[in-house]
Amino acid sequence: MLIDKLYDEVEKKGNVCVGLDTHLDYIPDEMKERYQDIDEIIFQFNKRIIDQTIDIVPIYKLQIAYYETYGIKGLIGYKKTLEYIKANKSLSIGDIKRGDISSTAEMYGKAHFEGDFEVDFITLNPYMGFDSITPYLKYIEKGNKGIFVLLRTSNPGAKDIQYLEVNSQLDSSCHPGGSKGSYLYYHVGDRLNEIASKYVSNCGYSPIGAVVGGTHTDEAQEIRDRYKNMFFLIPGYGHQGGKGKDVALYLNKRNGGIVNSSRGIITAYKKYEGGAENFDEYAREAVLAMKEDITSEGRL
Repeated sequence: MLIDKLYDEVEKKGNVCVGLDTHLDYIPDEMKERYQDIDEIIFQFNKRIIDQTIDIVPIYKLQIAYYETYGIKGLIGYKKTLEYIKANKSLSIGDIKRGDISSTAEMYGKAHFEGDFEVDFITLNPYMGFDSITPYLKYIEKGNKGIFVLLRTSNPGAKDIQYLEVNSQLDSSCHPGGSKGSYLYYHVGDRLNEIASKYVSNCGYSPIGAVVGGTHTDEAQEIRDRYKNMFFLIPGYGHQGGKGKDVALYLNKRNGGIVNSSRGIITAYKKYEGGAENFDEYAREAVLAMKEDITSEGRL
């Protein structure tokens, strides 16, 4: 299964997921002057970062909104980047956060698991209901695709919905004397875990994983222990405030999760005078520093 490959890549290269959330403002002026078309500007920037980090990064995540904002040319840059990642035998996440049902979800699956925008994993939003997940299971069953489903996200507004109490839906025995087990995100996680457990692979994890924000640490141990077979995509490191010691709480023997950083890596060169010329080398340094920050705090 694909999840076995991700597990193995993390074992070899560490937990850092580079977020290629590529905005023209992040790209050095020299590159924008050298290439005429937006798609080529975006692709060449991404390519240099990939070339500098592919030996130390297990997977890349592309937030599609950063490409959609530039229209057709932006999406061509998205497509070129995904093809380059695949050609170099690495893995990709299409951060699309789709959450629709029925035939609409089937079309999303076809678009992002088969067509011009084909990736290895996609992100999904389950808060419309679990029938928003079902149309993707046929890809999971084939063993060559995976999903990361929003569980407990890193933004402050997560508490508006994800922390609502739904006592009647949950097993309170997991949380004696407290109300944490009644949070809506635990209800989502428990239901998702039921589905994921049907597809556990040789590495001990399911290709149905969860997105858990690394900025919330109070529940980290509980979430990791409760969902032992779910692989985590962990946003929130760096610009959102997450530290190595925070995100490491969601790992298990330094595996079981990937930690995303976008601007902190791809714009690292901006911290240095004259850094634009070697922006890709500064991206590599940022990845190495992040790896050290995480693994020095990782659970053994």
